[in-house]
Amino acid sequence: MRNIRGPYPVFLALAEALPERLFAAPAGTSGNLAIGGTDPETGSNFVMYIVTGGGYGGSMEFDGISNGCSTIGIAKTPPIEILEQRFPVLFKEFAIAEDSAGAGMHRGGFGVRYSVALRRGEARASFVMDHGRVGPPGVLGGEAGQPNRIEIRQGGKIFVPVHLSKDQDIQLRAGDLINVQTPGGGGYGSSSDRPAKLSAKDAKHGYRAFTPASGARAGSVAKLKAAE
Repeated sequence: MRNIRGPYPVFLALAEALPERLFAAPAGTSGNLAIGGTDPETGSNFVMYIVTGGGYGGSMEFDGISNGCSTIGIAKTPPIEILEQRFPVLFKEFAIAEDSAGAGMHRGGFGVRYSVALRRGEARASFVMDHGRVGPPGVLGGEAGQPNRIEIRQGGKIFVPVHLSKDQDIQLRAGDLINVQTPGGGGYGSSSDRPAKLSAKDAKHGYRAFTPASGARAGSVAKLKAAE
């Protein structure tokens, strides 16, 4: 955690002095989710550990990368079809997170949103993610990306971890659903200065950045559903 958190306050502090060399804040640490238990169909113990990315911050030249891996590693999410074959889980959704990127002259990249259900038996879940309370900040007038969100739906009730982006040893039963949204990256510069061609490109692809201060949306997001 310290390896990745330490540099960002320094980068943000230097953004005004070195605007051509720095960028807005990215999503932070990788989104780590572990689900472990015993599969009653096979009798085997299992641990499913997945890593999800988030949005990178915008820079003077480019929009941030969407669903980028942690900036201190190269871990990426395994194919969800493989996870569903290997473990007693079902992904209800895996998509680009709508409105998660901070708006700006160059917007942040988008995080991801996914829902995974335990199909059978019992298990326990643990999370180690980042930016649970405040999203990655923008620079030079750019807006912050949206924060990490986790909720667990159990028997008609919704549970949100006390620490928002981190918790451990959460009891799961068949049918329980975990919903996760990873942070979007911060925006670089004011969204009023966004080039028209980039706004047109966003509109074409359905991408949408979010401006928290005004509640206005700048641009739309294609839902890239990978599982039903």
